[in-house]
Amino acid sequence: MMNSLDWKNASYWRLTIQWLFFGWCLFLGVQFGLFVRHFESLGQTGFYPRPPGVEGFLPIGALVSLKAWVFTGHFDTTHPAALVLFLTFVAMALLAKKSFCSFLCPVGTLSELVWKLGRKVFGRNFRIWRSLDLLLQLTKYALLFFFVKLILFGMPVVALKEFLAAPYWAIADVKMLHFFTGMSITSVLIIVILSLLSVVYQNFWCRYLCPYGALLGLASMLSPFKITRLAQNCTDCGACSRACPSRIDVQHKRCVHSPECTACLTCVSHCPEPNALKMGLWRRPVPGKVFVVVVMLLFAGGVLSGMYSGHWQTRLNYADYQQLIPLASRLGH
Repeated sequence: MMNSLDWKNASYWRLTIQWLFFGWCLFLGVQFGLFVRHFESLGQTGFYPRPPGVEGFLPIGALVSLKAWVFTGHFDTTHPAALVLFLTFVAMALLAKKSFCSFLCPVGTLSELVWKLGRKVFGRNFRIWRSLDLLLQLTKYALLFFFVKLILFGMPVVALKEFLAAPYWAIADVKMLHFFTGMSITSVLIIVILSLLSVVYQNFWCRYLCPYGALLGLASMLSPFKITRLAQNCTDCGACSRACPSRIDVQHKRCVHSPECTACLTCVSHCPEPNALKMGLWRRPVPGKVFVVVVMLLFAGGVLSGMYSGHWQTRLNYADYQQLIPLASRLGH
């Protein structure tokens, strides 16, 4: 039988996985930085292998790769891991809610840290007026629509092939690194403003501006996993609704269908009544730890499928990077 302790343990494991994955992302970033530095120094610094995992930060390019794969049958060989990870995260949303956002996304991890800090400082997180809140939520869907229209409907197959064969796409990961290591004053100010807003308002970026989260949220509507409330066991204490970082009114729902639900398990871990609230698979109770294992198996399965199918390592070799990376600052301008 499922009990509150089970869900508290599951929530603890989510947080543990979240920070372990964040640490892994930092490790990949440092390794990739050392890889790039070797070529920028013309071989004067040590060589480190390039980690394919950094391609997870190229979702827009992955969307281009996806369309090219669907229409031409060609799986991009320049950044194959980008498409593998994109498909993995979408599959996770389709099968296990928007779990990527609460278990793996490094931006989501920092956002959660920041709003929890704000709660400690102010004793609470503030809320935007309901009408304005709904209007602002449309922003991320508008951004998603823009990218979908631009890529899926606006780019002909010829343009897709040209983009995937261009030198800019070859070092899009290097350009991404340069954005973080050499940010302009404008970029720094925007990040600072968003961070400060996230201190005051829970998950400001995720809730209002993230198009990736918008896409995964829409996909998650088809997930067989959903938070389910058993009215006969519920005391209407409201602990679940107060605890929900996505501000979903869980207390008054029989089943949570919202695209904002990230399957973070916070609501069920805060429910004081055993069996009143659960994560259900087609509304059948699933033990908390089992759900955590399902999420991790989906992620591991996607990555391993890419590796064993030969769609993980880039086709670019040492000589290619030796030629392209020193030119990175001039490409795309």
